[in-house]
Amino acid sequence: MNAIVRILEWPGDLTDDLPQALWDAVSVARATRGVANADFQLSGVEIDSRDVVPGDLFFALKGETTDGHRFVDRAYAAGATAVVVDRPVDGPHMLVEDTTIALEALGRAARERTEATIIGVTGSVGKTSVKEALFAALDRSSRGAAHRSVKSYNNHVGVPLSLARMPARAQFGIFEMGMNHAGEISALTRQVRPHVALITAIAPAHIEMLGSEEAIADAKAEVFEGLEPGGTAIIPSDSNHYRRLRDAAKRHGVTIVSFGRADHADVRLLDTVPAPGGGSLVTADMGDRRLCYTIAAPGDHWVINSLAVMAAVRAAGGDLGAAGLALGEMGGLAGRGARIEIEAEGGKALMIDESYNANPASMRATLAQLATTPARRRIAVLGSMKELGTHGPDFHAALAAPIAEAKVDFAVLVGEEMQALAEELGKSAQTALGKALPFAHCAGADEALEALRGFGLERGDAVLVKGSNSVGLGALVAALTDQES
Repeated sequence: MNAIVRILEWPGDLTDDLPQALWDAVSVARATRGVANADFQLSGVEIDSRDVVPGDLFFALKGETTDGHRFVDRAYAAGATAVVVDRPVDGPHMLVEDTTIALEALGRAARERTEATIIGVTGSVGKTSVKEALFAALDRSSRGAAHRSVKSYNNHVGVPLSLARMPARAQFGIFEMGMNHAGEISALTRQVRPHVALITAIAPAHIEMLGSEEAIADAKAEVFEGLEPGGTAIIPSDSNHYRRLRDAAKRHGVTIVSFGRADHADVRLLDTVPAPGGGSLVTADMGDRRLCYTIAAPGDHWVINSLAVMAAVRAAGGDLGAAGLALGEMGGLAGRGARIEIEAEGGKALMIDESYNANPASMRATLAQLATTPARRRIAVLGSMKELGTHGPDFHAALAAPIAEAKVDFAVLVGEEMQALAEELGKSAQTALGKALPFAHCAGADEALEALRGFGLERGDAVLVKGSNSVGLGALVAALTDQES
């Protein structure tokens, strides 16, 4: 048998007849009810002209302060194959009545055409990290046929964009859903229509808008509304709101799988010990089997995250062995736990980059992680936690205890909301018991950087940088890492 005959008799695959291109003019026109002025094939979808690469379809969205139509020429210059617009332009384009509605329509079309198993992820903390871990696990087992929402594209624009980017040949799709008001996840989950819906944790993030943790739990539980028939809801067994989440899932008649330390957890932590390199060796009970695997990322929160990942991989029909390998290789994400060596007096110091987001629960978790990090001195750069409303002062002041437990040697507090914590630390300085913690309260990232430099970084120091994204501590991280080059 010659090579040509062997190729012709190669076993077929269900995806063989699916398109190679992400989209073409005909399929985009059909989905958006638009009119194309040219024929084209596309390899990507983008809404930011600065991120356009050759082969992209650029959507000229209108926002509150800007209009994407102003950047059409920039998109073409960057290599956009075509643009979606609400007025004719010079160049290949799709003319629609409303570009935002057209993006949503293209996302729906992507969801309707796929045969992939879809996982929706939400929660007050950990959702981006869990989403990335799920992608790593399922992409490994499917040999590159997994798709996920990138960055934190989890809102009313990011979710349809992420859906629209999903190839027809994908076997798994993992989508993050966020909110700061009731009803938002309800709308998103009906677009995603997951087969598996996972809630990582409930914590007082966005409590300013929702008023209570119970309301936050209800808002997160909206993710179950979009579950496909026969779907699976995955919930944290250790949460104070476990019963509330369980009852919400029950109302939709889906399979419920819980994860955590609780005796009733379906995916239950049996044991965890430190692993070489700073991670953890985890043993978990899944009911009919036990798993033992290593997590590269340090911290108890990652131990619990890993249980959620294993529960979701199993529910989605993925490979648990591949998931274990992926967790063992996956380090921290930029802004979400990445560990970076930086220059310091006499050698290198360690920076833990948690600059992307912060709420009371994640602050406590990362300070606990700092406490277990081997270091000559421990330094905490903490930015304000946003969207806490009238609860804000109490939540900020309460960080004094985990800071003390972490044996922090110097704290840099950044932002107006940190005044309550500065006052709490000031009180401890007035007592005769123990050693007062030196700290600086700064208005912004530039001032914080100067305070840090004034204190002086030395070889063997560990520096935690954490705050809400709007505080801008990413600039401090960039400045510290630039010192290394």
